[in-house]
Amino acid sequence: MNIFLKTEDEIELMREANLLVGRTLAEVGRHIKEGVTTLFLDKIAEEYIRDNGAIPTFKGFPNPYGSPFPGSICTSVNDIVVHGIPSEDVTLKDGDIISVDCGTLLNGFNGDSCYTFCVGDVCEEVKNLLHTTKEALYKGIEVAQAGRHVGDIGHVIQDCCQAKGYGIVRELTGHGIGREIHEDPAIPNYGKRGSGILLKTGMCIAIEPMVTMGGREIGILPDRWSIATRDRQPAAHFEHTVAIRAGKADILSSFEEIELLEGQNF
Repeated sequence: MNIFLKTEDEIELMREANLLVGRTLAEVGRHIKEGVTTLFLDKIAEEYIRDNGAIPTFKGFPNPYGSPFPGSICTSVNDIVVHGIPSEDVTLKDGDIISVDCGTLLNGFNGDSCYTFCVGDVCEEVKNLLHTTKEALYKGIEVAQAGRHVGDIGHVIQDCCQAKGYGIVRELTGHGIGREIHEDPAIPNYGKRGSGILLKTGMCIAIEPMVTMGGREIGILPDRWSIATRDRQPAAHFEHTVAIRAGKADILSSFEEIELLEGQNF
């Protein structure tokens, strides 16, 4: 296992890449509405990323099971947990939810963040799933401090979600991040307090709860990318990239613009 501790200068470069991800997600969010295709959202994202001097990290990402990823963002609708491929054939409908996962490479460092958006009028049951998943993300960030362990993060996320009857996907995890989009260590969304890798100042990790309305079992679709819940119940996914500090974690990505737009009911 190779864990790369970042210098303060490197963390600031990572902050720039991650803030661009946040702005990209907000730009995509402005266009999320009934009748829009996920391919259209992908084109919005790629243009915005490249116009800001960065490269969409996910575009062409290799796949051990098939072809490289064709999009600049992952667009996972309803029961798709992660890695949904943008498509002209997927049109958003009123009541849908869509998780948009985005990565950027800027000045040699990666940013990575995800947000689950509502399309039109979403039922309260599904809104509660989103609320809990987002709450679990911030609970995980609260314990992401130097001297704690990876298991502490997973434990609080698992406890928060399972207490409300939701499923925690176990086959997919958060991860270290830096010059590569995926670095060591893995950051599971379940675990035991005090277990796993010791967190150290300078580690940068992506924490990303992937939570299901029903069972936690998942499967891969024929496109060899999209991961769906086996019971076809909806799933939510929120992600922040953080830098580990001696005290409170430093959140490098941002939902600020997205949440402002949500308040304006875009």
